[in-house]
Parts: sequence; structure tokens; C-alpha cells
Amino acid sequence: MILLANATILNFNPARVDKNTDVAIEGNKIIAIGRQLSSQYPNAEAIDLQEKIIMTGLVCAHNHFYSSLARGILAKIEPSGNFVEMLENLWWKLDRALDDKLLYCSGMIGALEAIKSGTTAVIDHNSSPNFIKGSLSVLKEAFEENGLRGILCYEITNRNGKTGMNDGLDESLDFASLVKDSELIEAAIGGHASFTLSDDSLKYISDVIKKTGKGFHIHVGEDKYDADHSKENYSKSILERLDSFNLLNDKSILAHGVWLNAKDLQILNKRNSFLVHNARSNMNNNVGYLKSIAEVNNLAIGTDGIGADMFEETRFAYFKSKEENRNLNPSDFVNYLWCGNKILERYFNQKFGRIAIGYTADLIICDYNSPTPLTKENAAGHFLFGFSSQNIESVIINGRFVYCERAFPIVLSKVYSKAKKSAKELWKRMDEL
Repeated sequence: MILLANATILNFNPARVDKNTDVAIEGNKIIAIGRQLSSQYPNAEAIDLQEKIIMTGLVCAHNHFYSSLARGILAKIEPSGNFVEMLENLWWKLDRALDDKLLYCSGMIGALEAIKSGTTAVIDHNSSPNFIKGSLSVLKEAFEENGLRGILCYEITNRNGKTGMNDGLDESLDFASLVKDSELIEAAIGGHASFTLSDDSLKYISDVIKKTGKGFHIHVGEDKYDADHSKENYSKSILERLDSFNLLNDKSILAHGVWLNAKDLQILNKRNSFLVHNARSNMNNNVGYLKSIAEVNNLAIGTDGIGADMFEETRFAYFKSKEENRNLNPSDFVNYLWCGNKILERYFNQKFGRIAIGYTADLIICDYNSPTPLTKENAAGHFLFGFSSQNIESVIINGRFVYCERAFPIVLSKVYSKAKKSAKELWKRMDEL
């Protein structure tokens, strides 16, 4: 049992600040909250936080850990005139260059940097066409080795032929069965985007979703090309097409949505699915902005592979909304970020996102010392304009410390040294494709 004593508890949604408060954790659950709990739990491992702030861990609702070794990439990348060319010249070369060792190394870096930034759960979307079978197990190992919670999927697509599509289906089915007894890892069923999936493939995916009871994790309307392709080839909008195959349910995770139309958003909300906003990626790829963002019932926030620092990502999302003249405030974006916990609840069948009795103990401890008062009324303002990943001192996931007093239980220098060598190998392979 762990007793976090003399803490400042910061809850969002609804916002609340409780000072000089203790939190008792047994197993992976919060079992008590109050003052001077040491007398009730004299055998607990007590840690005096000296009024440091505890909040629930952050959730990255869409990521690509397979891209962790792309930072500062020096492979020969042809200039791209549009979004699809960028996929072909960069990302579809990178994913084809991955093997089991490179993917594991990439997953390790992704997991460590997520935890260090206070992200306790990552919903990942993998693509490694020359290493499909067993790829999700390799990522699962990287997540579990570092204690990171995750929902993993493989990107099913037709762009690697019928064999690649079938292998993706098989990997998805196998992994959904494999994680049934895992406390940290769950499975979604992945797809790249509607423009790389035939009707036959969508039918097969629909069968897998029905068989497994999982949700569909797919890119939708990231670029105008996706919306135009669906309309021109199938006479349907993107979500009309997906919905016609019963692919949308309350576990479905749809990334980007920049080019979804009004009918799409109606379908999204009717199916109680999630749309994940990836502000920095959208800006980097110059694909546009969903101006009707406030109409989405379940809007979460992801990074689309640009790390897993959710303080930074949420801040960018807010600033971008101001630039687009959206009438949204800091609390809206903190609530969007916290929506990721709703995804976790639907997959893990546990309570997430609050420091309260019975909730899963995925927590972060921050040394944030504000020069101004921190109250429930201005908590969201502090989150966006004050807190940063630099304030993360310790991280607890599933009731145990995975990062304590700014230190991991493994030797980081060895991991990063290997990553540098792996990155060079990856870039070399890309040049040979």
C-alpha cells in the first residue's frame, strides 16, 4: 500500500483543489482520500509530498510510436507537393523499413518519453508492413517493460496488397485475444484511412470488430483528398461509408477529422464515437482546421506521433483555436484532454480521470509552484499557461511508481545509445527502398 501524504490534489472535470490531503492506494485503486490517513494505514509506505500537486495522468488519444526514430531524420526525402506525396515519400518508406528490433527500440523511446512528460496512457496506431505478425506483441513488451498503459492496434490497409491486408487482419485478431488478461494493454482494430481501404476490406474489418467487441481506430478526413476520394469513388462521405459497414461504435477512435462534413459529425455523435484532435500534426502538414470542433460530443487530444507531451499538445490546440476565432476557453481544452479517460473506461472497464475512491491509480506528481493562487476557478488557466512536462517529478501507473523523483528504474544511457544506432540503421534502410 502507498500513502501519498500532505498533497495538493488537483482534479479537473469538475475542477477542484484540495490542499493538505492524503491519498491511499492499494493494488491499482485509490481506496481512501482525507487528512492524516497514516493512523488508519500505519503499515503503508508513506511519502510526504510537502504540498506538491497530484493530478491524474494524461492520455494521448492518438499516437504512432513507430515514428519515434524519425526525429531529425537524415534519410533522403523527396520534396512533397501534397499530403499524399508526403505519405509516399516519408512515412510509407519509414514504416516499410521497420523490423522487430527497430520497432521495439522505437516503442521503448516512445514509452519512456511519454511517462517522463506525465502521460500515463497512449492509444497507439502501428504500421510496419514488412513486420506485421507479432508487431503488436513487440510494442506491448515496450509498453509493459516501462509500465505504460496502452491501447494498441495495427494499421490494416490495401496499400501493401492482399497479403498485407490479410496479415493485418490476422494480427488484429490474434492480439485482441492475447491481451485479454493484461492489466495495462488493450486492443483496438486499426485501419489506415478510407482511401486505402476497399469495400471488401471494410467488410472484413467489420467482422473482426463484431467478433472482438473492440472499436475501430482509423484516420478520417486528415486531408481533403480523403473526403474527395470517398465522395468520388463511393458517392458517400467518409463516415457515411464507414457507418454503412457498422464500423462505428462507442469504442471507435477517429483521428483528425479536419475534412468531415456536417453529416459526418451527426453520425459521429449518434454512434457515440471519439474524434481525436491532433493540432500540431495538422499544422505541420498544413491540412486545415475543423472549424466545427465544438460540435463534437467526444473530442479527445492526440499527437499523431509528435511525441506524447500532452501539456504542449493541449496548449497548441488552444492557441490554434484562438487563431481560428473559435469561441473556446481553457477549460474546454482541458476537458477535451480529459476525454481520453472516457476511452480508457470503455476499453478497460475501470474508472479513470479523477482522484477519487474507486478510481484507477494512474497519477502524476508535480512540483509546480505558482506565483498566483491555484483555485478551481482558474485551474484550467494554470494548466495551459503554467504547468509543463518539466514539472513532472513522479509518475504512478496502475498503482505503482514507474518514474520516481525524476528517475527511471532502468539505465537510460543504454537505451538512448541503442536508439541513436537504430535510427541510423532505419534511415539507411529508407534510402535503399
